[in-house]
Amino acid sequence: MGFSRQQNCAVHLQDSALKELKGQASDPPAQLLQPDPESYIQRNPPEPDTMEDPQSPGSASTRGPGGAPRGGEPAVDGDRGVGSVEHCPLHLSSCHECLELENSTIESVRFASAENIPDLPYDYSGSLEGLADDLPTERDGRRVNVTGKAPNILLYVGSGSQDGQDRLQQVRSALADCVDTDCYTLYHLPPESALRDPWPDNCLLLVIATGEPVPEDLSRRFTAYLSQGGKVLALASSFTLPGFQVTSKAPLQDTVQSLVFCKVDGSLVRLSILSSGYVYEEGPGEPLGPSKLHGHLDSEDGDRLVVQVPFGTHGGEAVLCQVHLELPPSSPAVQTQEDFNLLKSSNFRRYEVLTEILTTLGLSCDRKQAPALTPLYLLSATEEIRDPLMQWLRKHVDPEGVIRSSKLSLKFISSYTSEIEITPSTIPVVTDTESFSSENFDFEIYRQNLKTRKLGKVILFAEVTPTTMSLLDGLMFEMPQEMGLIAIAVRQTQGKGRGKNAWLSPLGCALSTLLVCIPLRSPLGQRIPFVQHLMSLAVVEAVRSIPGYQDINLRVKWPNDIYYSDLMKLGGVLVNSTLMGETFYILIGCGFNVTNSNPTICINDLITEYNKEHGAELQPLRADCLIARTATVLEKLIDTFQDQGPNGVLPLYYKYWVHSAQQVHLGSAEGPKVWIVGLDDSGFLLVHQENGDVVTVHPDGNSFDMLRNLIVPKQQ
Repeated sequence: MGFSRQQNCAVHLQDSALKELKGQASDPPAQLLQPDPESYIQRNPPEPDTMEDPQSPGSASTRGPGGAPRGGEPAVDGDRGVGSVEHCPLHLSSCHECLELENSTIESVRFASAENIPDLPYDYSGSLEGLADDLPTERDGRRVNVTGKAPNILLYVGSGSQDGQDRLQQVRSALADCVDTDCYTLYHLPPESALRDPWPDNCLLLVIATGEPVPEDLSRRFTAYLSQGGKVLALASSFTLPGFQVTSKAPLQDTVQSLVFCKVDGSLVRLSILSSGYVYEEGPGEPLGPSKLHGHLDSEDGDRLVVQVPFGTHGGEAVLCQVHLELPPSSPAVQTQEDFNLLKSSNFRRYEVLTEILTTLGLSCDRKQAPALTPLYLLSATEEIRDPLMQWLRKHVDPEGVIRSSKLSLKFISSYTSEIEITPSTIPVVTDTESFSSENFDFEIYRQNLKTRKLGKVILFAEVTPTTMSLLDGLMFEMPQEMGLIAIAVRQTQGKGRGKNAWLSPLGCALSTLLVCIPLRSPLGQRIPFVQHLMSLAVVEAVRSIPGYQDINLRVKWPNDIYYSDLMKLGGVLVNSTLMGETFYILIGCGFNVTNSNPTICINDLITEYNKEHGAELQPLRADCLIARTATVLEKLIDTFQDQGPNGVLPLYYKYWVHSAQQVHLGSAEGPKVWIVGLDDSGFLLVHQENGDVVTVHPDGNSFDMLRNLIVPKQQ
C-alpha cells in the first residue's frame, strides 16, 4: 500500500498545541453571539416520548457510529514528535481526491438521544456490573438502556440467496411490528460485513435467523460480541452457546406444535407455533440453571424450544429459539389450511411472545403509528423580504400553482383545509401565514435568534414531513440567494443519513435543511468537504456561546457528528452539493436532539446534569432557538473561512473536537497504531505514525464507524 505524504499548508496540531488542548475543555468559547437570554430558554419543555425501553445509554458512549467510547482505543499523551510535511500544490475541490471525501464521508450517520444521564464513565474494558448498580433500570415506567450503543438492530440471515432475502424481509417485518421504530433502525448484516466491519460497537441487538450453519469464524465473533455485553436473538438457527446443543427432531420440522411459553413474571402463554425441527438439549459446558423466560413443547417429552442464556460478566444475554416466531401464518412454509388456521388463531400470542423476548433483551416494544403528513407553511423571517418572495413565487409557479422537481411537487395555496390531499410526492404549501402557530415551533423565538444576512430567511415549516432534504429541491436553483432558504420540521417519517443509513426523527429533535451557496473559486469552494465540519461546529458553538452554557460538554466528532463528550452521539450532519456553473448549491441537513431524552441523549439532559453537578440553574433550551442560532453561527464561520481559510476556523474546531491525541488503528483492529493530530487542507484526518511520519488517512467506506479501519490512500 502506498503512502500519501501530507501536502501543502496542512493544518495540524504540533506538540505544544496537543498539550494545550488537554486543558481547553472548560475554556470559555469564542462569543460569536450574545442573545437575549429570554429568547432561547425552553419555558415549558415538551414531554419526551414515553417508551418502555429507550436507547438511553445512561452511562455509555453512543455507538452510532462511534463504536468504542473513545474511538476504540484510549487516548494517549500528545507529546509525540510530528513528522515532516512535504509541500506540494493545493488540490482543488474538483479533483478526484478532494471530491472523494465528499462522496465517501460528507453524509451523516444516524443519531439518537438519551435519558437518565449520570456521569458517563463507560468503557468496554471494564465490567457493566458496577455501572448497572448506579443506574436504575426503570424511570417513570420506562426502561433505561445502559449499554450506550446506537439504536441499531442488525439482522444476520446467512448468504445472499433468495431464501436469505425472503427471510430478511420476514424478520424485518416481524420486528418492525413489535419494536418502537422511532427508537430503532433495522439493518441487514451480510456475512462479509459481519466478519470485517466494526458492527459490535454499533449494535444493540443481533438477530441470527438462518437455517444455514453459522461459519465457525462468525460464530466466534458473535460470541465475542456477547462477551462484551451484547444481546442476541437466535430464530431457528444452529447458533448455540456452551451448556446447550441443537438436536434434530425431523418429524417436527415445519409442523405446527403447541408451545408453552413462560414469561419473566412466571405467567404462561400457550400458542400454536411452527417448529424448526430442532430442540435444545444439555451439551458441553457448565450446565445452566432454569431461566425465568423459557418455552417447551406441550407434550410428554416437553422438549425445550426457547431458552434464555446469560453470557459472560459484562451483561451479555441470548435468547435462543427453535420456533419460527418470525414467520406469519401466510408463510409458504405453512403446509395446510388447518395449520394456517391454527397459526392464525395464535398470531396475536406469537407477537406477545416475541415482544416479551425483545423486552427481556432490553428493547422498547411500544407500538406507535407513523404520524400523518402535514402541510408546509411558507414563512419569512423579515417583513422586507415578504413582498419580493411572493412576487418571485407568482412568476415561477405553473397555472395550477405548482413548482415541480424530480423528487416532489409543491402546490402553493392561500389556506389549507383537511380535504386537500398530502402525499410524500405532493405537498401543499400555505402562503397566507398571518394566523400561523405551532406548539412545537415558536416562529417569534426563531426570528429573535436569527442574526444572519442571508441564511435561514425564508422558511418552509412542517409539523410532519417525509424529509426536509427534499423540500428545497425545486426551489434551490431558482430562488434568489439572498432569500436564504431553510426547511424545518418537527417530525420526519423518512429521515436520511449517510449512505443507506436511516435517520431517526423523534419529537424533540431540531430538524432542518439549510441552503448555502458557495462560489467555486473561493477558499471554501475549493474545500467543499469542510462544509460538514463547519455545520457540526456551528451546532456546538450555538449552544456553548450562550452565556452560562460554555461548559456544557457538547463536542464535534469527525467528520459530521455532534457528541456528548466523547461518549454519546446526539446529532449529525448530511450534506449534498451540486455544482452549477461557478456556484456550489449545498443542502445541509442537520438533526440534533434538544428535548427528547429518548432514544439515547439530548442537549437538555446535559444541561440537567450540569445543573445537578454544579448547583446551577441553567434553563432548558428550545429547538427553534437553536436552529436559528446554528444558522447564525454557520454564516459567521463561512465568512471567517472565506477570509482566512482553514486556519481561521480550526482553532475553534480543535477546541471542541473529541480526537485530540486519540489513538486509532489503520486497516483493522490489529493494524498499526497511529495518533490523530488534526485535519489536512482538504478536511481529511492527519495521523502521526510510530515512525514519525504524518500522513492523511481516509475512511474505508464502512457504514458503522468512520474512525475504524482507516486506510492510507495510494499515492495518485
